[in-house]
Amino acid sequence: MAKMRAAIFVEPGRIVLDDKPMPDVGPLDALMRITTTTICGTDVHILKGEYPVQRGLTIGHEPVGVVEKLGSAVQGYREGQRVIAGAICTSGHSNAALCGCHSQDGPGTKHGFKPLGGWKFGNTIDGTQAEFVLVPDAMANLAPVPDALSDEQVLMCPDIMSTGFSGAESGAIRIGDTVVVFAQGPIGLCATAGAKLQGATTIIAVESVPERIAMARQMGADHVVDFSAGDPVAEIMRITDGRGVDVAIEALGRQETFEASLRVLRPGGTLSSLGVYSSDLTIPVDVFLAGLGDHTIRTTLCPGGKERMRRLIEVIASGRVDTRALVTHRFKLEQIEAAYELFANQRDGVLKVAITP
Repeated sequence: MAKMRAAIFVEPGRIVLDDKPMPDVGPLDALMRITTTTICGTDVHILKGEYPVQRGLTIGHEPVGVVEKLGSAVQGYREGQRVIAGAICTSGHSNAALCGCHSQDGPGTKHGFKPLGGWKFGNTIDGTQAEFVLVPDAMANLAPVPDALSDEQVLMCPDIMSTGFSGAESGAIRIGDTVVVFAQGPIGLCATAGAKLQGATTIIAVESVPERIAMARQMGADHVVDFSAGDPVAEIMRITDGRGVDVAIEALGRQETFEASLRVLRPGGTLSSLGVYSSDLTIPVDVFLAGLGDHTIRTTLCPGGKERMRRLIEVIASGRVDTRALVTHRFKLEQIEAAYELFANQRDGVLKVAITP
């Protein structure tokens, strides 16, 4: 049986490179040869055991590659074609998908709906930190990559860019809005870029790392609040002349940033939450105004599917957003354990790593 190299979850604290059998290709599947992938913050949650997955699973959910083999029923694609697939792989026929919520495309159970089912790669099926990945429902999920675009130009599309943009979209940002984005990691930076695309005219980024502050300005931030230099809530209220922001995007996943996002909202404002939370959240009654503040709290899991990927590729091709600078480090697949060590510990100014088999 043919083998391939893959990054495999062994136990909390251990993801190792090892051999796995090549996947069989079903009628609606496509086998993608990975040319570039990356590590996500969610993968670090998996590594630490904060998000449970099955032992022996291949990790990763951000694939750029080439169609190696097509299932017998797949039409509209060709072998050798450059493609991406979103981190969210929709089936297109579940209740959630038919309601337009592809990210929650999970099967029903006798106990009710199972959430997060659209996130399959590196969660419920083998993922992309490998030489090959099997893409299910290929006709719903594969998006062609134009020859003029490099792998690194589209590497953020499958997850980071889609998630960050969705934070702005879920916030229903309007032309002329004031928006704050808490934390300028890769997702927060893409949320900043998405807020600008949506029409926000005052964008406030909250960050303390000098390299990320510079990147936030590059992605569209008009103001940057260094939370290590003082109370960010007070500074945001000063910038907005006490009015507060129309939309607060929380992109870190911590109690303090979630609470601060609520505290800077204007009456009737929207908190758009992108963070992955590993413990319970508390909403203080004073900031929640006893439930009477007309606030909206929206959560979002990365949108996927080929139409979403096509639109993101169009944004890149147009030149309106350039995410190449987010790739700060590059590793071969054989160095995946070193890449995880660097990324998990946020050393050496890392934002995103590019992994090439």
